[in-house]
Amino acid sequence: MERREFINKTLLAGLSVPILNNSVLKAGPVYANSLSTPGNRGLMKYRFGVNYTPSEYWWYCWSDFNEDSISRDLDVIASLSVDHIRIMLIWTFFQPDPSWVSPVHLERLDRLLALAGQRNLDVCVSMLVGHLTNQNFKQGYENGSFFSNPDMLEAEKLYFTEVSKVCTRHSNFMGFDLGNELNCCWRAENSNEGDKWFGMMMDICENLAPASVHVNGVDHQPWFHSATFSPSVLAKRQKIIALHAWIKYTGALDRGGALGKQSIDLAAAMAALARAYAGDPQKPVWIQEYGASEEWMKVEEIPVFCEKATLSAIKSGVNWFTWWASHDIRPKFKVSPLEYSLGLITVDNKIKEQGKVFKSIAEHYRGKNVMAPSSQENFKLPPAVHSDQATWEWLENWINKNT
Repeated sequence: MERREFINKTLLAGLSVPILNNSVLKAGPVYANSLSTPGNRGLMKYRFGVNYTPSEYWWYCWSDFNEDSISRDLDVIASLSVDHIRIMLIWTFFQPDPSWVSPVHLERLDRLLALAGQRNLDVCVSMLVGHLTNQNFKQGYENGSFFSNPDMLEAEKLYFTEVSKVCTRHSNFMGFDLGNELNCCWRAENSNEGDKWFGMMMDICENLAPASVHVNGVDHQPWFHSATFSPSVLAKRQKIIALHAWIKYTGALDRGGALGKQSIDLAAAMAALARAYAGDPQKPVWIQEYGASEEWMKVEEIPVFCEKATLSAIKSGVNWFTWWASHDIRPKFKVSPLEYSLGLITVDNKIKEQGKVFKSIAEHYRGKNVMAPSSQENFKLPPAVHSDQATWEWLENWINKNT
């Protein structure tokens, strides 16, 4: 049986949704906005993308920019039938001084946006990085609270202002992600401080780029326990809720194994949890990070996980999907071993089996109307107690009732 035929049969069986002439029918209410509608970037259409990890120099490429290598990477990424990438601006490279943003790095960002645009790839730009691949990059001029020190706030505003001048020249600019899991690098004394900063920065982004969609790509922690930002503010302030659904760090892997329900249905259940905090059962949700390492499961299980987890989230009404990551990382870079095998593509630009699976799903769904959950009867309030235990009880209860 051909791989495409296998995937389509699995889609049909797994979703129990009629598929005819490549159209999904009788799936309940749909949203109908265009992918190109200003101000929503296709919130109500399925979108598929990858978190770009440059194959040659990782994100050190900002300091050793090889346009040919990046072009080759983007060619293979585009062949996966995805429509966007998420990129990481290492803040210390771009703004080494609080009063100055590097023109050379801005030029390189401009080129990357242009190269992506030539391949019909939209770009989400993650700004305050910060935390990346289990490393923290902190500014030498940090003094006092990242979230409230006036000097730090002025530096952050300047940074967003200068970067926005580059980004808004490109029609394929999706919007800003305030930072990659910045709550792992900078922690507020309490959620009031974090939420105030979050609201202020979202206002700045919306003023600088009103036709784009901006998010705060935190990790799972604020959804599970108190960690810098409150889940209700995260859920309500963003036009689309960005979630990082990692089976290892949430504890799903320990609870059910690589292909257990807790792992397969984690993204779907976290989407339901975020919507509960939003008070809206159909609030748009973006699984901005999810993936699997060979350190966590067998090589042959990763394509199965990719397929089942993505289809589970589609069934639950998730809107956008961005796999971590596009490429594996070269062993010459001394990162945690789990990071080397997270890609859909090898460092030599060969598509892996999980890449073929992701491509097949993207080809089938990308650009179509998002299926709203078929029933709202199981929509409920978030956990009464904001703790890991209470959150997992909520998630497992939802999984048992809905999958």
